This record gives sequence, structure tokens and C-alpha cells, in this order.
Amino acid sequence: MRERPDRGDVASYIPELARVDAGQFGLVVIDADDNVAVGGDADVPFSIQSISKVFTLTLALGRVGDRLWERVGREPSGSPFNSVVQLEYERGRPRNPFINAGAIAVTDLILSGHQPREALGDILRFMQFLAEDSSIAIDEAVAASEQRTGFRNAALANYMKSFGVLDNPVDYTLGVYFHHCAIAMSCRQLAMAGRFLAYNGRNPSTGLSVVQAERARRINAIMLTCGHYDGSGEFAYRVGLPGKSGVGGGILAIAPGKASIAVWSPGLDANGNSHLGRVALEALTKRLGWSIFGA
Repeated sequence: MRERPDRGDVASYIPELARVDAGQFGLVVIDADDNVAVGGDADVPFSIQSISKVFTLTLALGRVGDRLWERVGREPSGSPFNSVVQLEYERGRPRNPFINAGAIAVTDLILSGHQPREALGDILRFMQFLAEDSSIAIDEAVAASEQRTGFRNAALANYMKSFGVLDNPVDYTLGVYFHHCAIAMSCRQLAMAGRFLAYNGRNPSTGLSVVQAERARRINAIMLTCGHYDGSGEFAYRVGLPGKSGVGGGILAIAPGKASIAVWSPGLDANGNSHLGRVALEALTKRLGWSIFGA
């Protein structure tokens, strides 16, 4: 992967992410016995961005259960992740929890009944708990950068507020949203945090349940169909695993019953997904026969 010249382009619309070196690449695979295979820049923290939406979805489902689906759909969007047009057409109900509007609605549910600082603390502690690493933190420079330039997200949130999809003040919800997207993690930490999705909702280190097996299966299903925005079909076709990308260049991929995988390469393709990350995962699943659709 280091030798490949095709790197994609970093997310220039978020000023702090525009400064990231596109030449970096990291990969971590963790199996059920906690064996860890590491390659490249696997311990360099990066902004996980939309990968955090997997964990906020898990938290929100734990709090309100299937009532969440009254506000957010479960279908692929077929549109850019920050589309205003689709939200207008569907009268303020986001298509799924992984596009920006859907993740803002999920964040609003987590915020309800709490102060923004409390809600954000809950999200961060959940990530630290799953990764078994209390050093995971928010990159405040990235969060501030997103708040200064997040006009499209503000438009989405205000539009949903007009339809009653959001309960809390828009500024509060957006503040929590921008900050959980700005959590910084390494590939090693991210792969650790995703293990429960590979093992029927259980933490393989302790055997304790994080979520019910059925809920883990359904989160994986949404990752497969919606986790790469308008490139979700291409990712399923080439990689064949549930996965969630972020514009920081990370991808969390789940090989059910086999491994939790995290890859990072900051250069993005036209759909906002890590170009080299997808290439690496395609090679990995082919070599190991891990596609959920067969070898």
C-alpha cells in the first residue's frame, strides 16, 4: 500500500483535515483471541469523523430502542452524505443514521435530558470503554474547525428542527455532533472498539455483552448497506464486509465471527471514502476469504 501512487485527496473542506499528510497508511486486524496484526501507521491517532456514528447509533438504541426508527430510516441514501435535497423531499426524516442528517438526529436523542457536556462525556466514555483505553480524546482543533465551517450541517439541523425531528436547541445538538466526529483514535484503538460487532455483541476479552446479538447483527446490516454513503454498493461489491468510513480517512470493517479491522489512509475518493483503505480491505478479504458473500 505504501508504494501505490493513487492516494485520493484529503478532506479539504475541513481546514484541519486539509493539513493531514496523505502519505500515511495504517492497518490493524484483531481476532477473537485478541491476536493483533499491525501494519504501517497503526498507532497514529486520526480524526474518526463519521465512524463515530456507529457508536452513537449503538448508544441511542440502548437508550430508546426501536423508537429511534420513528425519526431515522434504514435505507441507503443514493445521495451525497450532506444532501439537503433528499431531506427536503422526505419532509425532514433522514434516510439512515449514517448520513449527516441522520447522525445529527441520533445525536439529538442522546442529548435529550442531558447537558451537551454530559452527552459528549457519555459518548467519549463509551468509546474508551469499548477500546479499553482511557487516553482516547477529542481533537479540539478539528471540532472548532468543523464548527466554523459546518454551514451545511446547520442547514440540515434547522430543517429537521422545523419538522420536529430534533427536540433540543440546534446549537446544542450540533455542538455535540461536531465534537464526537472530532474524536481522535488510532487504528489499534478503533479495531478494539469495534470488536463487539464481530462477536454477536460481546466483548471477546471479557465475554460480557455490550448489546444483544440481534442488535449487533442489525447494526452490521446498516453498516453494509449505508456505511459508505453513495459508495456503499461499491464497497460491498469489492470488500464484502460491513464497514463504516469517515472523511478523516478511516474505515472500521467487521468480519463477523472472525475479526474487527481498522484501516486508515487520509486520501479520499469521490464519495468521501478512503481510497487506499478500500483497496487494502479488498486485498485482505480476498486473501483471507472473509467476504460475507463467500470466498
